[in-house]
Amino acid sequence: MADLDEKEQHHHHHPGDLDDPNPPPSNTSTTTAASVGLGPDPPETKHEKTTTSRSRPPTPDAAPLGFEPIRPAPGPHSSSHTPRRRLSAETVDTLRRERSNNGWGCDDIEEDAAGAGGSVAPYNHPPPSAAAERDPFEVGWDGGDADPLCPRSFPLWRKWMIIVITSVGSFCVTNASASYTSTYGQMNDEFGTSRLVATLGLSTFVLGIALGPFWSPLAEFYGRRPIYLASFAGFIVWIIPSAVATNIETMIIARFFQGLAGSAFLSVSGGTVGDLFTRDTMLMPMAIFALAPFVGPSTGPLVGGLINTYTNWRWTHYVLIIWAFLLLVSIALLVPETYHPVLLQKKAQRIRKATGDDRWRAPIEKTTKSVSQTVAYSLLRPFQILVFEPMVLVLNVYTAMLLGLLYLFFGAFPLIFRTNYGFNLWQVGLTFMGLLVSMIVAGLSTPFWTKLRHDLVEKRRKETGVLKDEPEDQLPPVIFAAPLITGGLFWFGFTTYPWVHWIVPIIGSGVFGLGMSLAFTGIFTFLVDAYPRYAASALASNALVRCSFAAIFPLFGIQMYEGLGFQWATGLLAFVTLALLPFPYIFFRYGKKIRAKSRFATST
Repeated sequence: MADLDEKEQHHHHHPGDLDDPNPPPSNTSTTTAASVGLGPDPPETKHEKTTTSRSRPPTPDAAPLGFEPIRPAPGPHSSSHTPRRRLSAETVDTLRRERSNNGWGCDDIEEDAAGAGGSVAPYNHPPPSAAAERDPFEVGWDGGDADPLCPRSFPLWRKWMIIVITSVGSFCVTNASASYTSTYGQMNDEFGTSRLVATLGLSTFVLGIALGPFWSPLAEFYGRRPIYLASFAGFIVWIIPSAVATNIETMIIARFFQGLAGSAFLSVSGGTVGDLFTRDTMLMPMAIFALAPFVGPSTGPLVGGLINTYTNWRWTHYVLIIWAFLLLVSIALLVPETYHPVLLQKKAQRIRKATGDDRWRAPIEKTTKSVSQTVAYSLLRPFQILVFEPMVLVLNVYTAMLLGLLYLFFGAFPLIFRTNYGFNLWQVGLTFMGLLVSMIVAGLSTPFWTKLRHDLVEKRRKETGVLKDEPEDQLPPVIFAAPLITGGLFWFGFTTYPWVHWIVPIIGSGVFGLGMSLAFTGIFTFLVDAYPRYAASALASNALVRCSFAAIFPLFGIQMYEGLGFQWATGLLAFVTLALLPFPYIFFRYGKKIRAKSRFATST
């Protein structure tokens, strides 16, 4: 049986890794994996040698049950001639960034990149010392992804079913943030309140979402499925007060907890694609999943506009309740647990029960951190990174400006298109289609940017002889996006005259939306790549700043547009993005030197 490295138990089988050519002899006196209902050992396979392989001592004959134990790094007396399978730190970093590029959360445990020779300990499991004794009773996947209990062995149709359900869940939560803006007219008349006060319901919802990344540590202990179910159940519970509210105070408070409950789903579900697909097959499902949270706000005004044009404003919330309930049922019936460490824990429990041998343990059962410690770290370190990392601060402000502008448009678009063109509520919702189409185009361009990154790596290999990617290789989409953002804002702003056809400013908003989507994904992947040991904290800091801007911008947007005029209000914001335009190129050119002086970023 192939002897797997400690890290391999939680990541996919990477082509080019080596199997142990000297498998241990079978122990006929011990119970086999099949005898406890966990399936037979899969056949061994051979792979070509890579530069990341290292020597490993042969597995002792006494290893029972046929299960793949996770091995610590070899000690100083290890055999030097036996190659071993392992994932390099670069491969792990690539997996991490691809699993986290929706910007809401990263489920890799902080400080997991320690270990000799670039090996990465799985999640909470601390890296063993070089001289540590091997633990033959540590449970892993039998045959890697071929293990019947591994989510990557699911049929393709089942994988896609899970991806679709979780993507629609992310879409539902973010759609709820913006569909609320269509209720202002009827709701304000009923409650006797102003538009500014009603906008607080949008702001508190987004502030609730800002706290989402801090839910991520809970999944490391309990898995994704409990968070999915609890999140959507809480989401539904807090929509009900919004639907039956008799005053604006109830609405504002309920909206905050609605966003807080929904944010847990956004932060935890980001790793689902990585649970189900390998690096070579995750491109399309990841593109779809990453797009969902950003398409949601763009379609919110359309959904809400249609409802509020033809029925009472409360039906906006009733429809959300029905939608979320159907999703909750779908999750409960069709979405299993996919988080590998928790599944290995359950596998270890089955082995202990079947054999009566309590020595069998999963890596997650050897954690050295408690839930409270992990949550405390997740609360503190994002603020440390914001204070001490200038690159993070600038990029966070940039993405915060973009999301703030998107949420400001929820107030600006109705004002502009109803005033200049006499659009009704659902027609105003259609004006957001420029943003929606551009986001889809940005998602479809992912293969192009992936190829460009590979070309940069190959160019560096030819120049230096080293095949290695740098975090700055993720920034070309942001460099390309920066002038689109500024140009799109100027285009939109200075074409919002009544005598200019309405399609012209909508196209301008689409140019802005294309740049915004490319900038988001490029910056998210850069942060995860540049801060591999603190990826969760880097993304949490970004989400906190980003959502804070999104909560604040709508509160002054209407006043600014009425005071400065439709053209110069947008023009002022365009000039702000113009001031930030050079930074992506500066970080692309000099990022490595800046990282070398960082206390958190990787320097290589």
